[in-house]
Amino acid sequence: MNIPVVDLSDFQSSDVKRKQAFVAQLGKAYEETGFVAVKNHGIPDALIADRYAYLQRFFSLPLEKKKGYEIEGLAGQRGYTSFGKEHAKGSDAPDLKEFFQYGQTIDGPIPENESYPPNVQVDEIAGLNDTFEKAYRAFETSGTTLLQAIALFLDLEEHYFDNWIHNGHSILRAIHYPPITQEPKSAIRAEQHEDINLITLLVGASADGLEILTKQGEWVPVTSLPEQIVVNVGDMLQRFTNNRLRSTTHRVVNPPRELWHTSRFSIPFFLHPQSDMSLACLPGCVSESNPKQYEDITAGAYLDERLREIGLKK
Repeated sequence: MNIPVVDLSDFQSSDVKRKQAFVAQLGKAYEETGFVAVKNHGIPDALIADRYAYLQRFFSLPLEKKKGYEIEGLAGQRGYTSFGKEHAKGSDAPDLKEFFQYGQTIDGPIPENESYPPNVQVDEIAGLNDTFEKAYRAFETSGTTLLQAIALFLDLEEHYFDNWIHNGHSILRAIHYPPITQEPKSAIRAEQHEDINLITLLVGASADGLEILTKQGEWVPVTSLPEQIVVNVGDMLQRFTNNRLRSTTHRVVNPPRELWHTSRFSIPFFLHPQSDMSLACLPGCVSESNPKQYEDITAGAYLDERLREIGLKK
């Protein structure tokens, strides 16, 4: 499926009509599909290549070394999470993946009511954390710009989300789907799910496998060109817009048998706001024909709830 493609340079243009057209195009894509491919996204190709090189080196470490970076009590929000620990909401089947997460770093005083665990330093691979920090900032910048366009589409002030994203709890996740070594119980590497956050930014994975569920109930593969990133709506934004912008269900399927011996690598950036941001449905998205669908909740409370549902938090 060729998902809608938008050019972020249109939004950053001084041409008002180009900017307005981008806002309309992005909003329409999120109302209808929930996924969009973005070109001219501002994340350097060299940085993307470096990230993939570092994550492949990390996942090649012996299991006992990787487990040394699995920190109890952090609900997988920093460092390593071993194979099979996470499952989709509503599913008991573990996803066939291991991952490493890098989170927010704060310069200066910690905002009130917030907590930021330190990132886990990987001693064996010099430069990994520095590269992940650079990538984190690049994704955060691009995500902020996309949310400015979303704010305008929702008739909010353009920079509505900016302060909530600053010092937010976004996560850069490096995922490894290992080779399949025996007949799998399921054809799914990662069960169908929706993302928790506001939006997710994803550089094209090292192999095919991502599929989305259409409104017609059909699973279709998602493809994007090498110079594009895929950006989808998460559940927080769906709640905030009272289902006007839909969080699209997606999954990762197993490769054909002849490719079972190969790994799949993926590095999504889950853009989260600060914990205190209210996800209460926007009044402009509530009407007689679309009554309020969700109870009021903060982003922090919702994240905590979902981490328990997917098995990362007890």
